[in-house]
Amino acid sequence: MEEKKDYLKILFRISSIIGTVIMCIFLYYAIKEQIFTSKEKMQLFLEKTGYFAPVMFILIQIIQIIIPLIPGGISEAVGVLIFGPVFGFIYNYIGIVIGSIIVFFIARKYGLPLLKRIFRKDLIDKYTTWLDKGKNFDKVLALLIFLPLAPDDFLCYFAGVTKISVKKYLAIIFLLKPFTIVAYSLVLVFFSDLLPQIL
Repeated sequence: MEEKKDYLKILFRISSIIGTVIMCIFLYYAIKEQIFTSKEKMQLFLEKTGYFAPVMFILIQIIQIIIPLIPGGISEAVGVLIFGPVFGFIYNYIGIVIGSIIVFFIARKYGLPLLKRIFRKDLIDKYTTWLDKGKNFDKVLALLIFLPLAPDDFLCYFAGVTKISVKKYLAIIFLLKPFTIVAYSLVLVFFSDLLPQIL
């Protein structure tokens, strides 16, 4: 039994290493080709991937939450433009929820020192002050996740260093993320269509 556990542990570690290497290669390529910083280049990249476009798009959404290079709303709008409102929403939701869960557990493991390396000090201090004042973070988190203008990626990381339970966090993400995704997608698609007419 112990040998089986060791075997599974080794297999998991090997899979994790392979997955990390593949992720790093893709991340290097994506940054080099400006996929994360240009809506047009992201759209062109996804169109080239053909049948794998949904998988690649979900992967992009996961990465952009773990490594917050661009505002998530931009990629959400691309999803709607390429896949349509229904499938665009579904792929956005899958990628964003997975990414939000991953960063929560990353932050829970590595704590506040990690957040200080990724995010601005004033942003961290602002939310830390809220907690110090005794406000109930789960309610604050639920409200901010619901509002489309809140720094969602940061909040998902920050939630990991609070005392919020995993169950409450998952409930907030699963139930309230759809509202933010719809709001971002509709607004950005509207302005991306309107802007060329104005100019």
